[in-house]
Amino acid sequence: MKELTLRAAGTSEVAAVLEFWQGAAENDSRPADSATAVAALVARDPEALILALDDGEIVGTIIAGWDGWRCHLYRLAVAPHRRRSGIGARLIAAAEERFRDLGGSRADAMVLDANERAHGIWDAHGYARQNEWSRWVKSII
Repeated sequence: MKELTLRAAGTSEVAAVLEFWQGAAENDSRPADSATAVAALVARDPEALILALDDGEIVGTIIAGWDGWRCHLYRLAVAPHRRRSGIGARLIAAAEERFRDLGGSRADAMVLDANERAHGIWDAHGYARQNEWSRWVKSII
């Protein structure tokens, strides 16, 4: 493995990110991602989608969304053959650094309750389930 590179995704990488998520991300119980939506994210906030690359291959992602008030983490995904190698930790650290640079003070992570495999990394990095809040959702398309 060469040195892992972390950087923001470009619009030319949207298809590769979507392909990566098909094999590396938890896709149950959530709306399907689309090229249009990911491209809109990159256009609106070019630093939000952080990639972990090993010799040009995407091996991890995280979305570090900042709305000017709150810090939100989504789509932490690591290639199955690279899990437990520190990639997720580096992505979380990069997202938190981004938030601090933007003036953020608290981050939340969207993690499916059923994705127990992912709970450990969030717990290990100081995140805790917040039982007193519920997420309310509505499809608007």
